[in-house]
Amino acid sequence: MPPESLGTAVLFLVAGLVALTVGAEVFLRGASRLASLMGVSPLVIGLTVVAYGTSTPELAVSVCSAAAGSVELAIGNVVGSNICNVLLILGLSALIAPLTVSRQLIRWEVPLMVGVSVLPLVMGLDGYISRPEGLLLVGGCVLYTWWSVRQSRRETLAAQEANGTPPSPGRRPWRAQVALTLIGLAVLTTGSYAAVQGAVGIARLLGVGELVIGLTIIALGTSLPELATSLVASIRGERDIAVGNIVGSNLFNILMVLGLTAAVAPHGLNVPASALTFDLPVMIAVAISCLPIFLTGSIISRWEGAFFLLYYIAYIVYLVIDSGQRTSTTALDTVLIVFVVPMLVIALLGVGHWLLRIHRTLRADSQPPIV
Repeated sequence: MPPESLGTAVLFLVAGLVALTVGAEVFLRGASRLASLMGVSPLVIGLTVVAYGTSTPELAVSVCSAAAGSVELAIGNVVGSNICNVLLILGLSALIAPLTVSRQLIRWEVPLMVGVSVLPLVMGLDGYISRPEGLLLVGGCVLYTWWSVRQSRRETLAAQEANGTPPSPGRRPWRAQVALTLIGLAVLTTGSYAAVQGAVGIARLLGVGELVIGLTIIALGTSLPELATSLVASIRGERDIAVGNIVGSNLFNILMVLGLTAAVAPHGLNVPASALTFDLPVMIAVAISCLPIFLTGSIISRWEGAFFLLYYIAYIVYLVIDSGQRTSTTALDTVLIVFVVPMLVIALLGVGHWLLRIHRTLRADSQPPIV
């Protein structure tokens, strides 16, 4: 339960933020060392171990909400967290330090994130995501995880053999690193819970409505582990983990969190009409907006991070102002004009610029050398 006094709420919030910072540092140390012990790249650790671990709050909130009958909270938590991951967390991380984008992300994970983001909208067109559809999403998460780890280990072994430096058969402290990772995850989860309770308590004491709390604080609160981990990773220069954490978390939220929620719900997961006309289209537009930034270069610059951050602020302002009219035609027209259309235009321009660069490169390569 949220604290009932303002002083206690502020104390909860501060304690939660401190725990998040400490937990992110411990969790990141353990996960980074696991990468070398398992023979997989830091990027894949960010896409799997770190991303799945920091998405634990989303999983707990959504599954418990669906079991209790709060379907809108379960759907909104996943969609709101995915929007927050890209616009806020990736934006802040890029503002701290320009982020290098791995070629693997450009070729596989980002297009996969865009495709996976469309699935809830397609599955929910009939009004609900059924249990078989939920199990299909969960199976997709398991298959993706297996493929990522297997592919990374094969590439690592091939690189070691090519360099003539096979892994040493010495003692490997698996237990210590697993324990460090689990301790960091526990502190992250506890800090996230405390910060959310404090923020909800402050909002209620200041008279903020329950709907606005759900649309903003809960979605942001369950993304605090991703925020803390990506910011710490960016500061420490482990940028593969910072970017991989965001993309992997979005994949996990849709495939595992939403899929498992639909699988455990008594009659599947009902998709509200407002989610089909507002939340899901915005989430898809945000995923598509990654394409021009990721495709036109190998670095997410500070100004691109600022663009994402400003878009998130505009999104939150829109939710607060229009929270009472989200099912109206006017609200739908507004979101299409303010959010979806500009992002799609920017994405198409970015992809077009990328294709034009490829065309020019191919033409230059095909020209005969000047003698």
